[in-house]
Amino acid sequence: MSNGMQYQVLALKYRPQRFSELVGQEHVSRTLQNAINSGRIAHAFLFTGARGVGKTSTARIMAKTLNCAVGVTPEPCNECPQCIEITKGTSTDVFEIDGASNNGVDDVRDLRDNIKYLPSHSRYRIIIIDEVHMLSTNAFNALLKTLEEPPEHVKFIFATTEPHKLPVTILSRCQRFDFKRVTLTKIIGRLREIAVQEKVTISDPALALIARKGDGSMRDSLTAFDQVLAFCSDTVSDEDVATLLGTIDRRLLAEISAAVFEGNSQGVLAGIKQVDLVGYNMRQFCQELIEHFRNLLVIRSVKKPEEILDITAAELDELHKQSLHVTALDVQRRLTLFIKAESELAYASFPRLIVEMALLKATLLAPLVPIQELIEKIKLLETAAVHTPSLPWETTRVASGAAKQEVEFHNPVNAHLARHDVEAGVAPKTTGSQTDWGRFVAFVNGKDLQHGSVLEHGSPLKQEPGVIEIGFPAGSYYLTAAQDAEFIADVQRLACAFAGGNTVIRIKPIEAGFADVPLSLAEKKKSDSEQLLEELKLEVENHPVTKEAERVFGCTVTDVQSF
Repeated sequence: MSNGMQYQVLALKYRPQRFSELVGQEHVSRTLQNAINSGRIAHAFLFTGARGVGKTSTARIMAKTLNCAVGVTPEPCNECPQCIEITKGTSTDVFEIDGASNNGVDDVRDLRDNIKYLPSHSRYRIIIIDEVHMLSTNAFNALLKTLEEPPEHVKFIFATTEPHKLPVTILSRCQRFDFKRVTLTKIIGRLREIAVQEKVTISDPALALIARKGDGSMRDSLTAFDQVLAFCSDTVSDEDVATLLGTIDRRLLAEISAAVFEGNSQGVLAGIKQVDLVGYNMRQFCQELIEHFRNLLVIRSVKKPEEILDITAAELDELHKQSLHVTALDVQRRLTLFIKAESELAYASFPRLIVEMALLKATLLAPLVPIQELIEKIKLLETAAVHTPSLPWETTRVASGAAKQEVEFHNPVNAHLARHDVEAGVAPKTTGSQTDWGRFVAFVNGKDLQHGSVLEHGSPLKQEPGVIEIGFPAGSYYLTAAQDAEFIADVQRLACAFAGGNTVIRIKPIEAGFADVPLSLAEKKKSDSEQLLEELKLEVENHPVTKEAERVFGCTVTDVQSF
């Protein structure tokens, strides 16, 4: 990098000067260029979007295309006096106003008086107002008259990060363009181009750390890159980037998550110690841990995670490898713990302890046995108890009324129906029938297992023609998942198909201690399973073989387990 002249920060040095240089906003560039080519140029434009995504840069490019000496053109020449003046910010016909500091009615009145005059040496007088939402109500009212009857030689370009704060009267008079957050891969690509031009040696993982720090903002990413280059000069290491930006090395996240799934408490605490030694903020670490587990959950839940996740191909490949031996439920249970811990960190006196406790809980979580597998094992145990090989001391069992009922339950037809109910998401019954709610959840499970698994944790508060009202515990993961607009739309579509008519889905929180709430299917399954185990225990304890073993060996039954 040259040191012979005053240093110019990267965000200014590499600011886009033509539409083709705008990264991540191709939809805006294409629409504006089409408008210019067709001659349908509005008198007022509104550019909205997050900070640092190119709104003001696009406004300046637009000003150059309208006033370029070559003519109104889809791309400015950047060589004529008008283009050069606009680039330098010295044009007398292009006014760039900061809405935050010039937000009074008098400022707008002065502007109105000024734009009455024709441009001095350009085609248009162009007014660019940045952060236009900061204008006062009176200032908006003063501006409205000009927007209603604008002079032919005047064009307005407004930019804002908060369009919802603009009066509808202003919004309705502007052509609106929404700028997207720039994707990670596009930011990395642009940083790589700049690194080549600046003759900087840096790895792709390091550029990914810098791009992630920008959080979708090209300007913030370039500012972070500037900070790194100021410290590292022409050769940048991954460790230097992580230390300077306070970002978590993805390898450390991978190591800690692997230790969690392996049940390696020692490895988890060693990882947290490393996080603390490097000086990372514990809340930021927890947030990145949440993002990491969220990425794993997406990978285990959808067929094409690359369309959902904003990560590099190398990161996606690494996450795929990490997720091979875990289920979506494994990840989801742990993600819930981390989200709870992150909310507690805002007011925590001992942030490291809270993160350690959450990670240890996640590490020591007992694996869940699928209810179908558990019940099948219980059935095998019951069968083994009934069909024990004949022993000399075995007495003949008299089939009492209860025993007859039990035998009837194990009738092959009824057993098949009960198993069918369990597989469909309904608690087993001796008759093999399903409730309306159970049948609906079974139907959803057949179409979308992910949605069905959420519904299994809901309580049917109301189920009648045209409406299904479902309650979930307040503050739970399942309530958050069920309140998602896409989830409600999907379930509503399935409910219409199930019921054969329009059905509205309503999601309601259930506060702790709320009376008369039906059990969810998950709770019912758990209750039935516990009851079945208790009945099995009583049967084993009262079995003639058990009684004889207790008599012969002088022992007692202390526990009955399923294997």
